Amino acid sequence: MGIAQSPGRFGAVLTAMVTPFDSAGGLDVDAAVALARHLVSHGSDGLVLTGTTGEGPSVTDDEGFELWRVLSRELTVPVVAGTGSADTNHAVERTRRAEAAGVAGVLVVTPYYNRPSQAGITGHFRAVAAATSLPVLLYDIPVRTGRRIATETTLELAATVKNIIGVKDASGDVPGAARLAARAPASFEVYSGDDSLTLALLAVGAVGTISVESHWAGDELAQMVAAFAKGDVEGATALNAVLDESHRFQSSEAWPNPLPAKAACRALGLPVGQCRLPMGVAPPELDETARAVLSRLGRTLPSGGSGGSVG
Repeated sequence: MGIAQSPGRFGAVLTAMVTPFDSAGGLDVDAAVALARHLVSHGSDGLVLTGTTGEGPSVTDDEGFELWRVLSRELTVPVVAGTGSADTNHAVERTRRAEAAGVAGVLVVTPYYNRPSQAGITGHFRAVAAATSLPVLLYDIPVRTGRRIATETTLELAATVKNIIGVKDASGDVPGAARLAARAPASFEVYSGDDSLTLALLAVGAVGTISVESHWAGDELAQMVAAFAKGDVEGATALNAVLDESHRFQSSEAWPNPLPAKAACRALGLPVGQCRLPMGVAPPELDETARAVLSRLGRTLPSGGSGGSVG
């Protein structure tokens, strides 16, 4: 059967947006609106809020609701809310609030820390999907959750739960994504969740990407996805090569995502502030590295970055 080809229902390039905080560590909704508009003007077809990059586990439910509500109202592009939790009841409640906030869909991560069986994972996603009429994207990122969503689990959910419509695949398993794409219903959509593998996942049937590097390289990323969709594999490959340093910059053991993404935003003069603990304040060398990476990518940078600090 295979899945639908690019772009997906939410667009081809969605940014997994950082959550701006002010100098005291509070949610900065005005900065979020400004950042969102910047992203939409630079290649983003939609936004994912309060996911991994948005420090979802460190954002309160009330803060998340406010962010979802305001950005859904202020933007004309799809806003997808990250509503996952290690606790199924909590994920259900967050998903209901996201629907009330007016979002276009929800992204639900595998329950982390608990390490449930595939039966438990299936039950979790069924419960969340049953609580909403919104489209639900599964989020498979085993490096952070400790559990992979098995291909058979995804296929079962895709076939039997009408509003589970896709997956953000950050598993790092391209052959697994290829098997999923080949066997899933035609309406089921795979989005890349790893910028370094986006081109590879497009080649096996992905409809687009939920990206981190689109914060600072959205135009190039959108051009790459569009080139591939037109059959210009050579052009897409060349653009992917241009983005290689961005792929490597965006997360590392020393500077895990979203620390580099916020540093890149500060380098661009976007007031996103610092990360909350446990991520914490970025060291000065990360901001210096961000400026160097963006300069080599051809970005014109202001004389100084912008952003507050969080203790």
